[in-house]
Formats: sequence, structure tokens, C-alpha cells
Amino acid sequence: MFGRKKNQSVFYDKENQIPVLKCSICNGERVAGFKNIHTGKFEEIMFIKTDRDLEEFKAKYGVETIGKEY
Repeated sequence: MFGRKKNQSVFYDKENQIPVLKCSICNGERVAGFKNIHTGKFEEIMFIKTDRDLEEFKAKYGVETIGKEY
């Protein structure tokens, strides 16, 4: 009932979305997700606490490089 979603999609629309790491300048928070290149809407997927979390995100979604936004 409470916990992580188990049936998360591991695919994203590679034609219309790009992987982005949103970083906060103030407190250092990082959130990985996908940004629609047409509308600019950002879809949050995963909160990144450590580099291991970032590597897990890249492996799960097949991402090699990820851009940063502040």
C-alpha cells in the first residue's frame, strides 16, 4: 500500500523527451526526469541523493548522458 510503485514504465519517448537532471542552487537537491522538448514540461522521475542513485536512473532508462538545469 505504501512504498514505491512497482509497475513503473522503463521507457520514455526518445523523440519528444530528453533526460534532464534538475539541480537546486540553494540546497543542492537533484531530481532526475524527462523534459518535453516541445512544451518544456518536466516530468519528475527520481530524487537523486547519491551518485549510485544517478547510475541506477541511467541504467533503468538506458540513458548515457544527462543534461543539467538549474
